[in-house]
Parts: sequence; C-alpha cells; structure tokens
Amino acid sequence: MITMTMNADERKGVINKNIYGHFAEHLGRCIYEGIWVGPDSPIPNTRGVRNDVIAALKELAVPVLRWPGGCFADDYHWRDGIGAYKDRPSMINMHWGGVVENNHFGTHEFFDLCELIGAEPYICGNVGSGTVQEMRDWVEYCTFSGSSPLADERRMNGRDKPWRLPYFGVGNENWGCGGNMTPEYYANEYRRYATYVKNSGGNNIYRIACGPNGGDYHWTDVMMRDVFAPKEKLIQGLSLHYYTVPRVWNKKGAATGFTQDEWFDTIKKTLFMEELITRHSTIMDRYDPEKKVGLVVDEWGTWYDVEPGTNPGFLYQQNSLRDALVAGINFNIFNNHCDRVSMANIAQTINVLQAMILTEGAKMLTTPTYHVFSMFKVHQNAARIPLSFTSSEFEMNGVKIPAVTASASVDGGDVMHLSLTNAHLTETIEVKCDIRGRNTSNVSGSIITADAMDAHNTFAKNDAVTVKTFDGVSLKNGVAFIKLPPRSVVTAEFR
Repeated sequence: MITMTMNADERKGVINKNIYGHFAEHLGRCIYEGIWVGPDSPIPNTRGVRNDVIAALKELAVPVLRWPGGCFADDYHWRDGIGAYKDRPSMINMHWGGVVENNHFGTHEFFDLCELIGAEPYICGNVGSGTVQEMRDWVEYCTFSGSSPLADERRMNGRDKPWRLPYFGVGNENWGCGGNMTPEYYANEYRRYATYVKNSGGNNIYRIACGPNGGDYHWTDVMMRDVFAPKEKLIQGLSLHYYTVPRVWNKKGAATGFTQDEWFDTIKKTLFMEELITRHSTIMDRYDPEKKVGLVVDEWGTWYDVEPGTNPGFLYQQNSLRDALVAGINFNIFNNHCDRVSMANIAQTINVLQAMILTEGAKMLTTPTYHVFSMFKVHQNAARIPLSFTSSEFEMNGVKIPAVTASASVDGGDVMHLSLTNAHLTETIEVKCDIRGRNTSNVSGSIITADAMDAHNTFAKNDAVTVKTFDGVSLKNGVAFIKLPPRSVVTAEFR
C-alpha cells in the first residue's frame, strides 16, 4: 500500500491551462483531411473545417493551438496562404512526404479554426528559411489595428478586425530541421528576429525561443545567458522537445501488438520527462530565479513506427491504452512543475503521432489520449495542491521504475481533484491518502483502463478505451482509499 499525504490547505502555484495545449502541423493528414476538408466538401464543415472535429475539440476545452509546425514552420512562407484560393501558389512539403500542398489552409483559416474551437493561437515563425522582414510583416498583418498596407491587405482578404495573437515562436528546432544552428548562433539570430516581433494595438505577444532537444543542457544555458540575461524583455518562453520512443529511432516499435518489454520501456522513457524538466529548470533558475521565463514543452508524446501500408512521411500511428498512460504521466509531471512549465503542446492533434483524433474519409474517432485530456481538463487554471508519497516499484528484467504518478489541484469552485496513474501491467496498487487541512464528505471517480495493454479504438469499435465511472475510491474520516487497477489512469473528485 502507498501512503500519501495531500495538504489540501496549501497552494503551490497555478496549473496553467496551456499545459493542456495542442499542436497541429502541416504533416500527413493532420491539416488536410484531419482538420480541413474545404467548404465544398460533402463532409459537414464550417467554412472548410470539419464539424465533427470542431465539436470534439471544443469538448476538450483546448486552450491553445500551435501551428504551422514543427519542421514545416521553417519552410513556410505565410504570404502563400492568404488571398483567394485560386491565387495561392502550391508548394512541396519537403519535410513530410514530399507531397504538394495547395495552401488553402493559411493564416485566415487558422485563426478561424481557433475561434471555432475556443483556443488561443500560437504561431511558429520561419527563422530557418525566412527573413526578419517576413516575420515582422506577418505579425503586423495579423495584429495591427490602424491603417497600414499590411492591415489594409488583411481587410481586403476578409478580416477587418485584427486578431489577438498571444503566442509567437521564433523558429522551431533550429538545432536541427530549422537550420542546424549552434546555440550561440541561434541566440544571436533570436535576438535579431524577436526585436521585430512587436506588440501593437494592445496585443501583447509571449515570445517563445527555440529551446533544447531533450537533454541538451548546454543549449538552455546559452539561451538563458545570451538572451535572457542581457535582453530579458525579448523572451518569455523557452521550448523543450522530447518524444517517448520505446526502442531506437530507426526501429521504434509498433503502436499496437507490442510486447510487455516495450510497454515497460515506453513508461520508463516517459518518466525521463521528470529529470529533463528538473535539470532544465535548475539551469533557468540560475539566471531567472523569479521564473519570468516559462518552460514550454511544445512537442511531446509517443513516436512509433507508422502503421503498415501508410506513407512513412505521414507519421500516422494507432493510439492505445499505453498512450493514455503516457499522457497521464506527463500531465502529472507538468502539473507538479507548474512553477516553471507554462505550456505544453502534444504532438499532434489529428492523424499524426500521439493524436487526439483519427479520421478516415467522413469517419472520425477519439483516441485513448483524447479521453485522458478530457479527464484532466479539471486541472486547467486550478491551484496545485502538494502531495507527499513514495511510489511502489514496477520491475522488469532487473530494472525498477515508479509504478504510480500523481498530481492534485483545487478549482475555483473549491472542488479538489487527485489524478493518478498505475503503469504496472499486472498489480492493483492500493493508495491510502490522508487529506489534511480540509473537511471532505463526498468523493467520486473516473477511470481509463482496459483488459489488453494495447486496447485501442477503431472505426468499427470506437469505445474500447474511454472514460468510465470508477468505484474503487472511498472516503472515511478524512482518509481516501483508492484501489488503482493495473494499466489505469484515475481521477478522484472531492467535495
């Protein structure tokens, strides 16, 4: 049994709603077919965006959406995606499959999508192949409220009122596909580009710099030393990218039909996020003890081999109960580091990597990961409650990892939520949670689990893995008793 203490009368920061953000890149069938079918499509849509997708994402309370990439961002020129469809030039998506795109989904369509689902827009600009002038003009086109050639062009293209653009990324993965730069070189480029990402008309932009690839701690040190220390007003966020890959990059393993060893390896590599955030935060703390710069985990999630018979450049993979555990573990880590983690964007929203939604023509389904997002949305903008416990161990082949992760919060209505994951394949784990500093008289629960470790939803059976009522939690004299089944994600609600 795990003994846990929840200090319900303490508050340790606010869990930023943007931790539950999303990422939609021009990659495979994420934008075209997934989000965008065009206004003339027989698939029901609103101004070209699928109605079923709008409804599903609104239900998730998506707080922020990152676009257009990813690697695609540093090859994208925004002017190609404005104006009449017939006048928009096509382009080759060199990064993802070499397919030809018609640029029908561009700036206006992206902001329209954000308004339709209630999300705030996060645009990632082009540093790798773009210019300072191009980035500067894009910001003015979107946000300037007065009369200028760019604002007037926006009006001619159908949008009179400027958009609110709260988040802007100055390049993406500039250590790799965004230019193969050194951190010292990128730091100088960032300062130059970010100088021209200006606020206007009351629009205040949260500028996000390209941060490290996984455990590249030198990159973080250089960015904080060379950008934040001398020019702190130029940077508000530093990105971090880390993908959970069960095996190795050239043979990642299948999304379904995997072995118990692959389950274990996936969970182990997911838990590495805790070390990454802790170590990068420690470096940031040296330069920024007041935590003015947020750590933005704007690409995270599982990455497996593509589904058989699909384009390898489209990164289409199934989504199983294992992915639900990965999502729950990451959310607990992010929640517990909410003093530094200001945003996270899962890769990706539809039909790519660890997706929320899969589509096939007019058909659509929601994945196990979608249901974890749904379960955890109660933590958005809630105050974090500190927990104290030592997890039992999950051992395989002589290697031990924590079996249980947890995080807790209290919302504006004084309702507490405790979310837990049990990644053990076979053991039910009992938790005794002492709730201190609060009288609680009612508890209820919800759970995501299944009998098979690779259980997943299909177009023939779309409810194999979903949220169900959980009756394994009880309350007695201020102590909660929770029986966590193996392979489960649980949230308990206390009133």
